Amino acid sequence: MAQGGADARCGTVAIVGRPNVGKSTLLNALVGQKISITSRKAQTTRHRIVGVRTRGVAQFVFVDTPGFQTRHGQALNRNLNRAVRSSLADVDLVLLVVEAGRFGADDARVVELLPPGTPAVLVANKLDTVRRREDLLPWLQKLPEQHAFAEYVPMSAERAADVERLLDIIEPHLPQQPWIHEADALTDRNERFLAGEIVREKLFRLTGDELPYTSTVVVDRFEEDDSAPAHTPPRGQTAAPRRVYIAATIVVERDSHKGIVIGQGGERLKRIGTEARHELQRLLDAQVVLALWVQVRSGWADDEKLLRSYGLE
Repeated sequence: MAQGGADARCGTVAIVGRPNVGKSTLLNALVGQKISITSRKAQTTRHRIVGVRTRGVAQFVFVDTPGFQTRHGQALNRNLNRAVRSSLADVDLVLLVVEAGRFGADDARVVELLPPGTPAVLVANKLDTVRRREDLLPWLQKLPEQHAFAEYVPMSAERAADVERLLDIIEPHLPQQPWIHEADALTDRNERFLAGEIVREKLFRLTGDELPYTSTVVVDRFEEDDSAPAHTPPRGQTAAPRRVYIAATIVVERDSHKGIVIGQGGERLKRIGTEARHELQRLLDAQVVLALWVQVRSGWADDEKLLRSYGLE
């Protein structure tokens, strides 16, 4: 049972921001393991993903959210924005992630969502990309005009020291109460979900700007081979690797998009599958058999029924 001792702290921290400010990269760094996919494509994150980090007496429960979308009004984006708003309810702290040195109208729209009475920390991420550090101080000095943030943290999610410093800043905001997860917990998502996300990450990374972000991945089959003997192998012998069979469909909106995903002679789809399989084998600690198909579903991103069937409510 999750406890943590008499001095235990445990709280929920929402990570919000406009698209492409590095929220998922930050979540992975805070948790210490990849649980949320990343790519240059806007709206890569489409689900409310919980990441857990237990450090000393404190258990941090992070909620990663989709980037708040202000430019497109289709059903997919409306659903993603609802996920952002719902994630801000009943949290102990909000991390508003922006790019260091930049605060635009889209960032201001996210500030409007911050719940009154809940402390918020402004995380100025991607500090390593700032060329003139001397310009950062006047930029930081203007930020209180946007919101009364509890802290201002310039950092890079790529630097372990910066991540630990951010955890130190967050910890006092966590209520003193027992942990709600086991000490070794990392996420509330199951392996089937993570498999679909890994395939989607490879899809976006290997198609780049050629493929619109209105493409998704549906896991049709996730089965573990239970035929292997359950007994402990004799001394000196290693157990047979766990085997997992995964079948997934890549859903696109147009025939031309299908051609982009498949590539010449099927080479791109093959590479997507190979890279996804290799990462899944590391993630699941298993031998993975992965089969991928591509299906055209015109208008799926604006179809509430299809969104529900794909788990994108």
